[in-house]
Amino acid sequence: MPDFLAAALDCAPDAIVISDAAGCIVFANSRVRALLGYEPAELIGRGIEDLLPERFRTRHAGHRGHYAEHPGVRPMGTGLDLYALRKDRTELPVEISLSPIDAGGARTLTAAALRDASERRRNRAELIEARESAERANLAKSRFLATASHDLRQPLQTLALLNGALRRMVTDPGALEALAHQEQAIAAMSRLLNALLDISKLESGAIRPEPGDFAIDALFEEMRREFAGLAASKGLELRSAASGACAHSDHALVGQILRNLVSNAVKYTAQGAVELRCVAGAERVQIVVADTGIGIAADQLEHIYEEFYQIGVASNTTREGYGLGLSIVRRLVALLGLKLAVSSQPGRGTTFTLDLPRGAPRTAASAGSSAAAATRRSRTAAPLVLLVDDDPGVRNATAMLLKVEGYRVLPAASLPEARARAQDNPQIALLITDYHLPAGATGTQVIRAVRTEVGRELPAVLISGDTSSTLRNLEADERVHPVSKPIDAEVLLALLKRLLPA
Repeated sequence: MPDFLAAALDCAPDAIVISDAAGCIVFANSRVRALLGYEPAELIGRGIEDLLPERFRTRHAGHRGHYAEHPGVRPMGTGLDLYALRKDRTELPVEISLSPIDAGGARTLTAAALRDASERRRNRAELIEARESAERANLAKSRFLATASHDLRQPLQTLALLNGALRRMVTDPGALEALAHQEQAIAAMSRLLNALLDISKLESGAIRPEPGDFAIDALFEEMRREFAGLAASKGLELRSAASGACAHSDHALVGQILRNLVSNAVKYTAQGAVELRCVAGAERVQIVVADTGIGIAADQLEHIYEEFYQIGVASNTTREGYGLGLSIVRRLVALLGLKLAVSSQPGRGTTFTLDLPRGAPRTAASAGSSAAAATRRSRTAAPLVLLVDDDPGVRNATAMLLKVEGYRVLPAASLPEARARAQDNPQIALLITDYHLPAGATGTQVIRAVRTEVGRELPAVLISGDTSSTLRNLEADERVHPVSKPIDAEVLLALLKRLLPA
């Protein structure tokens, strides 16, 4: 090899070894000294397999023959971990690039460029370990959320139901006042727990959007039923205008966004109105939540989505709420890939505009099916309710509330017990069941079993403290009503009255 070519190869950043078709080394540059511990002259005339650990040598000879038949510039062993054998018999992780050299006539040489891959593999191993560690932490967080949701909501559920029962049993004004304060404290604890768990679920990736088409008017009606009473108690008007438009997104998560926006609007409006309206375009729809409240100063707009930030409320003063609603809204909007704009004038009110894809309209038949089904329900003078819950505290508190309200109650703690109760009491009018039950049984299994025993599709309330999408993924059934813990006593009783109309 001409001296100037050898000098040029010595300047290369990689160790270069050139061998002939038989695998005999004909050249090595000076970089092999630092990489493999050999002097270049020591390698001349030796077989290329001498630079490989013994376990690879036989297989490499076959690969070398294949390369000689199909030469080309390419990396060696793509996707494999390659090793070179140093002079001191230690192994070195390497990356190898192969290039054919036309040496004239029928003679073809192969140049192998070797580079130390130790740091790259170490970095790769660290990245893999970091990813696996993050996945383990994420899984642990999801398990914690599921456990915390259930275990923390259970005592709150018990307290809420006992409070509702006591308010119906006590007549002393002082005791009633104490119970009213207790009810407010329970409600505040529930709101904070729900908000914190919502944020944790969003951060851990436990929530998976399930997009579909839904009617915006129906969503506005949900908001009206939920907030009209609260607005009226403050002397406010809650307005909503029908549009007939449909949106395409996750109905439940968009509903959660609106609940937080409407709740904030009512909270920060002392007089006037809160308005819900829809602006429909050819491909997009905009849901607008506008209020005539205190408004937001321009220098505060960038902070409203921060956790625990509240407009005009110092951190060490008594506050209504916890400043988590808009933080949840921000995360949900990002999760759904939507756009949310805000405009505000201090003293004149605030307007939030949520932009969504337009959806296909629902048929009139499907929209009216629930109402038609409700009219077919009937109620006896003293309805018999089958109550299934494995937590004694929740079961007893719920039973006490229902009995005070005039219902007859059949308690059960498991699926087999619920089935036995149904066999003996086919006149059961309604079923209330927890979702998670002993021995891996679920509330949906209870509903199927009880319906089989009584021979009809009796209405059911399915209650769960699970923060996952379990309830949302249930098969649609207009006579099964999923609710989340903790459910307020008044809300539960109102639901029962709706399911068992007089």
